[in-house]
Amino acid sequence: MKAFKWFWGFLKKYCGLLIVGLLMATAIAVLAIVNPYISGLIVDDVIQGGAFEALPRLILILLAVTLIRGILRFAYQVIFETCSQGVLYDMRDSFYRKLLMEDFAFFNRKKTGDLMSRQTGDMDAIRHFTAYIIYAVYENMLMFVFALCMIFTVNVKLALCMLLVLPFTALTTIRQSKAVSPTFSRIRNCFSSLNSFVQENVSGNRVVKAFAKEDFEIEKFNRENNAYLQAQLDSSRVWMKYLPVFEVLSYLLNVILMLYGGYMVIQEELTLGNLVTVNGYLWMLNVPLRMAGWWVNDIHRFLTSVEKIYDTYMEEPQIKMPPAPVARKHLEGDVEFRNVSYQADGERIVSDISFTVRKGQTVGILGSTGAGKSTIMNLLCRFVDAGTGQVLIDGINVKDLNLHGLRDNIGMAMQDIFLFSDTIEGNIAYGRPDCSFEDIHEAAVMADANHFIKQMPDGYDTIVGERGMGLSGGQKQRISLARALLKKPSILILDDTTSAVDMETESYIQRQLKRLDGQCTIFVIAYRISSIKDADLILVMDNGRIIERGTHKELLAQEGYYANAFRHQYGELPSEKEMREAGLFTTAATPPQTAPYTAATAAI
Repeated sequence: MKAFKWFWGFLKKYCGLLIVGLLMATAIAVLAIVNPYISGLIVDDVIQGGAFEALPRLILILLAVTLIRGILRFAYQVIFETCSQGVLYDMRDSFYRKLLMEDFAFFNRKKTGDLMSRQTGDMDAIRHFTAYIIYAVYENMLMFVFALCMIFTVNVKLALCMLLVLPFTALTTIRQSKAVSPTFSRIRNCFSSLNSFVQENVSGNRVVKAFAKEDFEIEKFNRENNAYLQAQLDSSRVWMKYLPVFEVLSYLLNVILMLYGGYMVIQEELTLGNLVTVNGYLWMLNVPLRMAGWWVNDIHRFLTSVEKIYDTYMEEPQIKMPPAPVARKHLEGDVEFRNVSYQADGERIVSDISFTVRKGQTVGILGSTGAGKSTIMNLLCRFVDAGTGQVLIDGINVKDLNLHGLRDNIGMAMQDIFLFSDTIEGNIAYGRPDCSFEDIHEAAVMADANHFIKQMPDGYDTIVGERGMGLSGGQKQRISLARALLKKPSILILDDTTSAVDMETESYIQRQLKRLDGQCTIFVIAYRISSIKDADLILVMDNGRIIERGTHKELLAQEGYYANAFRHQYGELPSEKEMREAGLFTTAATPPQTAPYTAATAAI
């Protein structure tokens, strides 16, 4: 019931049009009783009575009624189709907006194919109900009632005989409705599962081919496809069981008319014209009886789809806009974590994280896989909320900041790179679509992407495939970095952004990032020591905790996790002189260098 009330919220906007359409359907149902009545007059008065002078007038009435009904039917079908498309547009727009408001946890739970089926198959079932089922059921119910009333005016006994069919029709309809309802729910679930499987395999086709698993995936697809087929067949068996009953009941009316009606004509209780009239009304009784089963199917398909969409729509995100958000068009970039802990699904991800970063500083975060590095950045961007403690930007708790304003001040090159099926220029300018080409070019140069972009067939107008197909991992990383740099954010987050580029490119990018010193706060998550060696503060994480912190030089001196990681990557610790020459730490007297040293490593 709640789902239908939610649907009514979209439908009521078009109530005026719907009422006009239903009034037209009412007029058509009323006019439907005219032609059989006129046909009876033609038989009794003209053919048998010889009143041929009345024939042109009666034929004119038949033609006029037919023309008016045709015009009205065309008009109300246009009205209902307009309403259905309007409802579909509003509902799809509202559903999509709600999807964009959902948080990471929602999309972790939901499959992409499942959400797509809500927007396609389920929406189409709602459109079909609004465009056709509403007026079809209404009009045919009216015609059934009007026809039955007119038969009563012709002959009460004949009408009562035909009325005997109604209880059996009602009972069959109720039983079919109860039997078919669960089958449609299963159909929608199986369709969503099949849709999700296909979407996942199309997106991951390279992995399938790389492992030569086509046959394996075909077997899995066949299982999903068979489940969907079985669900459809189970539903079909229901209406295959009941629809013949509706057909028999509708044809039973013809039998009653031919046998009992013919008998009454012979007994002169009924004129031949009356029989023709009742026969003309018979189709108005037959159609609702024959279509009742199909309409029950369509109504249940509609109700199931509405419930599916409503259930997804009503899932509330855990991350919400605060009731009275603090609006900051520009953030300075001071960041502080105060005893922050976060857990998901009962598992502690980070524990008691505390550090302070001033505007313009660079922070490097190092640690093993699953140490909680990316989680810290998710907390900063408020993709997830801290369980305990506070995350502050410019002294303001991120939970109190305007959510869109907060994220608009943060530029992020994510670990999981996503590029849209758009031009390279469009992908870079995603955060600032109104920027000039010169700004895009500058960001691409800083990210060392300009040279390979210019070598592409259409340069910056080259269309990249879905999720960046056609580009190497390093190229995608550099476009992602350029997209983040173009925002000119107060806080820049680079989550393993240079893992797929060579050392020379990484060194170039680091030199470009030095140009941002003092302009924005930079967080660099990396596995390479070379990516974070010049950071003002390096945080070493393990098992969700900060186990070491300090500068590159200080951490090497601690002989802990960081020093061990350095040895694994570069061999034995170099001397201080070699480190100075390599730029692995800097002092006031020694500016940072980018030349490689050979005592400990071949290149940094």
